[in-house]
Parts: sequence; C-alpha cells; structure tokens
Amino acid sequence: MKKLTAAAALSLSMLTGEAGAQEAERVTVNANGLEPSTRGPADNFTGAVRVDGRFQGTGPARVSGGTVTFEPGARTAWHTHPLGQTLIVTAGVGLVQQLGQPIQVIRPGDTVWIPANVKHWHGATASTGMTHIAIAEVLDGKVVDWMEQVSDEDYAKVP
Repeated sequence: MKKLTAAAALSLSMLTGEAGAQEAERVTVNANGLEPSTRGPADNFTGAVRVDGRFQGTGPARVSGGTVTFEPGARTAWHTHPLGQTLIVTAGVGLVQQLGQPIQVIRPGDTVWIPANVKHWHGATASTGMTHIAIAEVLDGKVVDWMEQVSDEDYAKVP
C-alpha cells in the first residue's frame, strides 16, 4: 500500500471528518505575555494579587490554573475546590491554612495538595511576597467556591 503525503492525509482527514480529532491531538503552546495580567478581585483576595498565564483544558480535560503572585500581606479569602487543588510554589515565602489547623509556611519547590471541599486559604507572609502555580479541575462548570475573607486577626497567627 502506498504511503500518503502529509497534504494528501490532511485532505483525506477533512473528507472523513477526522480533521477536528487530529487538531485536538496537537500540542499547543500558549505564548507567555499574550494574555494580560489581571488583578485578583477584592471579593476573593486581600491585598495586591496578580494572576498570569491562565489555562483551561479542552475536550475531556478538566484541568485549569494559572500563576498567582501575592505581594507581602496579600492572601486569598477562605475557599474550597470541588475536586481539590495543587499549588506549586515558585518564588518567595508563603502561607497556607486549612480551617481548624495551624498555618503552614511554604517555600519555592514546595508542592501543596488541598483535598476536595477542604476550606482553606493561601498567600504571602506579611514581609515577603510569594508566587505559586495553582492547578485545579472543573466540576460541573465550577473550579472554586469563594467564602469570607481571612481576618487580620487569623492572618496574624503565623508561626
């Protein structure tokens, strides 16, 4: 059997309806800097927070995430994730706390796993900013349930 050229294979795939499937199977690079940075909304964050490099899986993939940078003293509000969340600390010194548990210090190279529906917050220390990559999965169109702000009194309980 004769092997098809790339152009012939592409034409054949378009005729047979396989072009969409082949397109979905291609590696995609989303170039850094093409999407503008966004500020973390005041309803969900305390202090100056920047979100960059947001991504969302396509097709059957449910993964989503982005890089989040917290200035000193900045933090998330209390929240949960329906399928959990992974944080990968890339710079600075940060904090993470599960409701009812002590605050934990996190540093570059640390990976944090937060189980599904566990109420928690994370952010920078009072004196040092922190950046992490946040990864979570979407369930029924939702990746996070935001709750009340972390009080200054609770935030001050840093070890």
